[in-house]
Amino acid sequence: MKHPHNKTKTGQKSGDAASRSMPVENMDKIGEVAMYYGFAPVKSPSITKADTDAARSLREGDFIDDETESHGHLPLHVEEKIAILRTYQDEGWYSMAQPVYVYLKDPCRGCVSSSGKKTAYNRYADLEILGSSGAIAEATLIQAGRAMLAEEGYEDTRVEINSVGDRDSMSRFNRELTSYYRKNIDTMTPEGRQLFKKDPYALLVSHDKENTEINAKAPRTIDFLSENSRRHLEEVLEYLEALGVPYSINNSLIGNKSYCTETIFSVIDATESKADKDMRVLAIGMRYNGLAKRAGMKKDIQGVGLSLLIKNNGNDLRDPLKRVKRPIASFVQLGAESKLMSLDIVERLRKNKIPLYISLAKDRLGAQVSVIEKHHTPYVIVIGKKEAVDKTAIVRRVDTYSQEVVPIEELPEYMKKVEKSYWGK
Repeated sequence: MKHPHNKTKTGQKSGDAASRSMPVENMDKIGEVAMYYGFAPVKSPSITKADTDAARSLREGDFIDDETESHGHLPLHVEEKIAILRTYQDEGWYSMAQPVYVYLKDPCRGCVSSSGKKTAYNRYADLEILGSSGAIAEATLIQAGRAMLAEEGYEDTRVEINSVGDRDSMSRFNRELTSYYRKNIDTMTPEGRQLFKKDPYALLVSHDKENTEINAKAPRTIDFLSENSRRHLEEVLEYLEALGVPYSINNSLIGNKSYCTETIFSVIDATESKADKDMRVLAIGMRYNGLAKRAGMKKDIQGVGLSLLIKNNGNDLRDPLKRVKRPIASFVQLGAESKLMSLDIVERLRKNKIPLYISLAKDRLGAQVSVIEKHHTPYVIVIGKKEAVDKTAIVRRVDTYSQEVVPIEELPEYMKKVEKSYWGK
């Protein structure tokens, strides 16, 4: 995989246009938004027969309609995830700096619906993060996805999120859910009993009015999370709160117990009404740790992805880009407080067209520096514990070691001046 940020080094100042931009493949204008968050555009892999065969048994737990965009339905398309994981394995992405962030502007070729038929379901773009177990991955996907949606005109969005936890969490929940339905089987409708006979999850995700009452009192997955899973969810929510992202827990988001783990989330269009029935799912995401081994791969690959489901609004955001702006700075964050601020800083700079080299999923300074050194940027932006408290950033010139302390509010304008001064007019 070729990352657009790795084409050439930024070692010397130059005023020509080529030095201020980089060639890029598989990129469009809306994907450029994702690039600011570290996502590299890649060609969507083809889904092989082996992928569909591996997905077939897993897909039996999909109690959802692939063609439906209504609230509560999640077209997750496990065969796509398997194809991406296979590409990660076969093309040696594991040897790259981890985690790997990829942007796919088209759905994987050869997709099928849960019925096994090829489908042209409505998809817009996909973001995937492979090789990261941290909550920053979910937060990055949500922030980048909402930024892309805002560019398309969806400025009033909110997030619905749930957690099914790890395998132990899901086993405990499944036992409790089954026990609950058995105790209440006499109150079920004939249709409800049929769904329960098929699988307790099939009844739980049912939106039929006849099942509303029994499902309202059913156990919740978040009540059965292991300590690690509970902490992971709390950390994701901390990022959303730090970013000011409106969110709510939706207990009906449970996905497929065969391959969904930890968090499942959706981005909802909240402009028309606050009533659930009038909201529309604009994007869906899930974590799928453990899927690689279930699909027959030798090693597990931690993964989490977000799919945008919106239709093209008829603007030029799908127009291809041949070049993208070269980052003039790398970003380093030190400590939990600065990490919580990091995505907000990236978004502030993105809105002002200032890309950065970022490594938000890494906590240790040495790991971040080793990645940054490969890019040879002339500047580094540092947010440490003191800067997080003071709401400032250190902007350091690499070749002269000179630095300035800049208030976060003033950072975009400051970096504009730095760019203009360094690259020339």
